Amino acid sequence: MTNQLAVVILAAGQGTRMKSATPKVLHPIGGRSLIAHVLDTAAGLDPQTVVAVVRHERERVAAAILDHAPHTRIVDQDAIPGTGRAVEQAVEALPADFDGSIVVLSGDVPLIDVPTLQRLVDGHVGGGRSMTLLSAIYENPTGLGRILRGADGLVTGIVEEKDADEAQRRITEINGGIYVFARRALERALAGIDTNNAQGEKYLTDAAAAILSEGGAVEAVATDDPWLIAGVNDRAQLSDAGVEMNRRIVRAHQRAGVTIQDPATTWIDAKVSIEPDVEILPGTFLRGATSIATGAIVGPDTTLVDCEVGEGARIRRSEATLAVFGAGVEVGPYSFVRPGTELGAKGKIGAFVETKNAKIGEASKVPHLSYVGDATIGRETNVGAGTIVANYDGVNKHQTVVGDAVRIGSKNVLIAPVTIEDGVYTAAGALIRKNVPSGSLAMTVAPQRNIEGWVAEHRPGTNTAAAAEKNGEQQA
Repeated sequence: MTNQLAVVILAAGQGTRMKSATPKVLHPIGGRSLIAHVLDTAAGLDPQTVVAVVRHERERVAAAILDHAPHTRIVDQDAIPGTGRAVEQAVEALPADFDGSIVVLSGDVPLIDVPTLQRLVDGHVGGGRSMTLLSAIYENPTGLGRILRGADGLVTGIVEEKDADEAQRRITEINGGIYVFARRALERALAGIDTNNAQGEKYLTDAAAAILSEGGAVEAVATDDPWLIAGVNDRAQLSDAGVEMNRRIVRAHQRAGVTIQDPATTWIDAKVSIEPDVEILPGTFLRGATSIATGAIVGPDTTLVDCEVGEGARIRRSEATLAVFGAGVEVGPYSFVRPGTELGAKGKIGAFVETKNAKIGEASKVPHLSYVGDATIGRETNVGAGTIVANYDGVNKHQTVVGDAVRIGSKNVLIAPVTIEDGVYTAAGALIRKNVPSGSLAMTVAPQRNIEGWVAEHRPGTNTAAAAEKNGEQQA
């Protein structure tokens, strides 16, 4: 035995029970596809080679695998069905001089973890075994392969349920479908396996009996955590696995010093980073590569996707994607923060504000009822309620630049491209079409006209006309 290690991931199945145009292993939980979770776990073992066996929707599956783990070797399973054939072809793709251990994983078993696999590998190598597999005790093992043991407790084989007799079906130790093999023993075993069984497939599980027949050592190591070997075969199991993965992610953050008030309504993707002393309130979804610095409070009812949140930030009842929030900022409630937004330290994006491609400087505020797009705003600037940055001319987007310590009046429209320099005031209701020099007051003033009698003439018979007539009578 050597310290060399290869990982084979089985991803050739059609997954018909998913009833989906998307290949089973590409369905996501925890912010990644099922097979991406398995690829990440495989990488955690630091193997010399990772081989993925594909067949159904070959191009889509292979592309997704290589996008996530570019150094993975792709092997196409031929027309001979069964896991045994898939592994046989994967072994053939290994370097000829590879003489170490081979870990076999399934692309639809996302919760298997690195520590469990490492213990399995260490026991396999240290025990000088030819085959080691992960098993579990199930009260109801229906549909699963069973571990066969002799009177001495040693493994004598594995039987699939469709091929099991009544006595074998009463066995509660099931095959978890996760294996470690010595390469040469596996090659010899697979060469002698046929498809003479109920499903007409080349079973990988038959390798156990073949290895035992030539004197090799086989051991099944039971886990007390059945979720580690839980496969996903339909949408219900996908949901169950997603809930369990999220529970584990949430619990890990709690144990690392994060306050999560309501784990049942908090969803956190696997790549999210949260520092200690962050508080997550109910109804919060943290997606992608979001990172949250210490002291921040996020939620309730907030979704962050690929966002960076600074120390002490406060984000509530808002949605943000690909945004950067500085230390001590305030966001929400009901803010819609679109990609490219950067809010400087102690800044504010307030109620019913939408931003996109907006760089908002330190201590600057867009408090309420505004749209800021394709704009750069300096430090300590305030944008009045109802302001719109008109950045789109129907064909192209244009930039707006607002300087430091500017006071934008309520209900302004800034028509891009336009620059408002430092230390400017704009009057309420202003329509800013031209650049404004530093220290100026910008306003657009038109005289107010009152056309008397217009309601009676143009809206006769309405309650407005009646009210106007009544008021006129009273004044008379």
